[in-house]
Amino acid sequence: MTSDQRRSRPIGVFDSGLGGLTVLRALHDRLPCEDMVYFGDTARVPYGTKGEKTVAAFARQDAGLLVEQGVKMVVVACNTASAFALDHLRRVLPVPVLGVIEPGVDTALRSTTNGAVGVIGTSGTIRSGRYQAGLARELEAARIVVQECPLFVPLVEEGMAGHPVTAMVAREYLAPLSEAGVDTLILGCTHYPLLKDDISRTMGAGVALVDSAEALAEAAEQKLAALSLRRRDSDQAQLHDRQGELSFLLSDIPWKFAEIGARFLGREITDVRNVELAELEEAGRRLDASAPTDDRKEKS
Repeated sequence: MTSDQRRSRPIGVFDSGLGGLTVLRALHDRLPCEDMVYFGDTARVPYGTKGEKTVAAFARQDAGLLVEQGVKMVVVACNTASAFALDHLRRVLPVPVLGVIEPGVDTALRSTTNGAVGVIGTSGTIRSGRYQAGLARELEAARIVVQECPLFVPLVEEGMAGHPVTAMVAREYLAPLSEAGVDTLILGCTHYPLLKDDISRTMGAGVALVDSAEALAEAAEQKLAALSLRRRDSDQAQLHDRQGELSFLLSDIPWKFAEIGARFLGREITDVRNVELAELEEAGRRLDASAPTDDRKEKS
């Protein structure tokens, strides 16, 4: 494969459901000429309430499916999968892999001025301790405040941003972080950027909100450039302002997918294909079979 062919391959993005569309949107905004393939495991959502072994197995299948689509990079647009499977995926995949946690942590560490940082996320993400460990590189453990916010995801998917019920839930969840005086808050779930206004009103204008989607998109741009995988300026000129193509794979197509997906992505969604679980599981088995022996042992 020539270098031009490698650069022209799509970027692969996966999430447990539709929340990762906020990451896809940030990637597309920053890299508009790149083609992208999105996989949402909507048949098995959510990952945030599942155990580490189950999430890791699902993540291998998701990533294996994307590799078989010929992607040049895999973006793990799921905080729980990033927490439980990122290290393993980096060892076994033949392409670079990025997750949402590290870029979010790095951005928060640059943002905070008083050393008090909050993290909100799903149960799985918070209990994994990955955000806490990353922040503890530079912050005192006592200044890291975390909070599980399980109701935020259904509120987003029901289109209740700005609703009084959402404001009430936000006040309940975020009170401990306000009391702790955090000046920076990591939105540790890809659904949460759609509640930015609700969260900002609750926390106050003085608290910086870290959107991991935007941080990850910046990291992806830098990684592609460093590996000479980003489309060159000459490639982009030949596109004549053509926008990169977005295609979508889902393990189940919810009846409200078009409405919810457009809300996340900010545009109409087309080119959607359903992926049967058997196809997904087979992609995971093929990835496992191609992995180094030590990684196969670790998986089991």
